[in-house]
Amino acid sequence: MPLTMNNKVFITCAVTGSGSSQDRSPHVPRSPEQIANSAIAAAKAGAAIVHCHVRDPETGVPSRDPKLYREVTDRIRASEVDMVLNLTAGMGGDMVFGSPDRPLPLSDSTDMVGAAERVAHVAECLPEICTLDCGTMNFAEADYVMTNTPGMLEAMGSMMEELGVKPEIEAFDTGHLWLAKNLVEKGVLKSPALVQLCMGIPWGAPNDLNTFMAMVNNVPHDWDWSAFSIGRDEMAYVAAAVLAGGNVRVGLEDNLWLAKGELATNEALVSRAVTIIEAMGSSIMGPAEVREKLGLTKRMPK
Repeated sequence: MPLTMNNKVFITCAVTGSGSSQDRSPHVPRSPEQIANSAIAAAKAGAAIVHCHVRDPETGVPSRDPKLYREVTDRIRASEVDMVLNLTAGMGGDMVFGSPDRPLPLSDSTDMVGAAERVAHVAECLPEICTLDCGTMNFAEADYVMTNTPGMLEAMGSMMEELGVKPEIEAFDTGHLWLAKNLVEKGVLKSPALVQLCMGIPWGAPNDLNTFMAMVNNVPHDWDWSAFSIGRDEMAYVAAAVLAGGNVRVGLEDNLWLAKGELATNEALVSRAVTIIEAMGSSIMGPAEVREKLGLTKRMPK
């Protein structure tokens, strides 16, 4: 299909993620205060949406603690800087097997909980957006599987819609888009849906432009979408996403480096993305524009 460049682009900043990056850069925020401050700095630099995980403040290990999410969201909302809040709901579906010779019992690092527990912090904090990883996938680790069954996704998606929180479909491969379209057809998710195309993450969609365009071409024309890639390809995919008609994501969840030998901050990555987007002749959308475009309502917790 012919490309139609996006002339009005929103930027999502993925602030800290759930990977083991906490000891690889001093700029990866750990505490709720650090995460909130980094999100605020990213918003000042041009990010309309901030995508937040939480971590144990002492160790930096990823966490699902609703109290940590509540502190992050309270700090963000108490700031004078406006931004659309996007919380992850991706944790709680981690299955880690034993060795190939003895896959069972599962490893103690397995973290599998029910749908209600996986979205408990979403119900507590009421962000405008939360993520919905739309499929099961092998990750880079030898025995780790990100587990999201169709039944689990139907349950979580229904809860998100009932809360009035817009699901952001995280698609790591074309089959995930197929499943997402099925959820919309069933009425579990509302249309038009919001999609994040996640490129280059082992072992999902490989990081090449043919696969990227296959992903783009599988997004329904009336849905809103964004895309990112990881590591050194992060900024290249800023340009690719805009050129293909989408929006962009950057941040320390996906890439720790601004240049060879130069560790990044979230605000520096956002600023670099702004430079690329504006150099292409497109403009940057603010949070109020994004809320109008995506049909979001900014709310406070109960």
